[in-house]
Order: sequence, then C-alpha cells, then structure tokens
Amino acid sequence: MDTISQDNNESSFSWLPVLALIVGVIAGVLAGVALAKVTNIDKTLAEQSAIAARIDDLEGKMRDTATSAETANKNITKVIGDTQKGFNTMGDLFGKLSAKVDELETKAITPPPVVSSSSSGSSSAPAVAGPNEYLVKSGDTGIKIARTLGVSWTDLQAVNPGVNWNRLAIGQPIKVPQK
Repeated sequence: MDTISQDNNESSFSWLPVLALIVGVIAGVLAGVALAKVTNIDKTLAEQSAIAARIDDLEGKMRDTATSAETANKNITKVIGDTQKGFNTMGDLFGKLSAKVDELETKAITPPPVVSSSSSGSSSAPAVAGPNEYLVKSGDTGIKIARTLGVSWTDLQAVNPGVNWNRLAIGQPIKVPQK
C-alpha cells in the first residue's frame, strides 16, 4: 500500500511545477499590461497638467485684461467729462464774444447824433418822417429797418441809393419801398 500511495502522490505533484510556470507567465503578462496602462495614465496626467497650467496662465491674463479695460473705461469717461466741460466753457466764451461783437458793431454803425443848425440861430424841431419815410433810431441798421418795415433788404437799398448803410445817423429819413 505504501508503494501505490507513493505513486499516486508522485503523479499528482508532477504537474504542479507546470501549473506554477503557467501562473507565473500569466502574472508576468498581467504585470506588463498593468505597467503599460500606468505609463499611459502618467502621460495623460502630464498632458492634462500642461493644459491646466495653460488655462491658469490664460485666466491670469484675462484678469489683467479686465483690469486694464476697467481702467481704460474710467479714463475714457473722464476724458468725455473734461471734453464736455471744455465745450461748455467755449460755448460760454463764444456767447460773451458774440455779445461784445454785437455791442461794438452797434457802436461802430451808430454815428453821433446829427445836430442841425438853422440860419436864424434858433434850435430846430425834431425830424419828422414824411409820407413813406422812416426816421433812423438809435441802434438801427439797414437790416433791422427792413425787418421793422416788413420789406426786403434789397428793396430798401434800391429805393435809397444814396444812403451809406454803414453810417446811418439818428433822425435820418429813409424812404420806405412800396409793399
């Protein structure tokens, strides 16, 4: 019985080294596959880390750009305000200048009053407009007279060819054109 059980024991253990070898080969193949997968994962992680770094850099640049845009917007708003103030100041100055020019024109156009003397030495009566006449008043100009009379400037000039419109005298008679 010893011999038979010993033969059975030897035959059952003879395939064990082959089985161990097969298990070892399978383990080696699995380890190689796992190593390849881990290497791929490392490459993917490195690529994703590079992309994340680029994204972080872009976010920083975007923040800087947004800050610069806000600063530029504030500067533009200030320039617009300063420009508007300048235009307002210039408008006021032009208004004052225009008023002064009008005043000077009025003084230049209006000659001193004409004092007429009669041969008898008595003072003369104020001038009276005749029929179809207008007497020049202080501050009158040819255009103002035409507007007052409701006639055109060219018609007023036509019926008064001898009048120097730059030297009108107070009380000077002006002929009125027919309407």
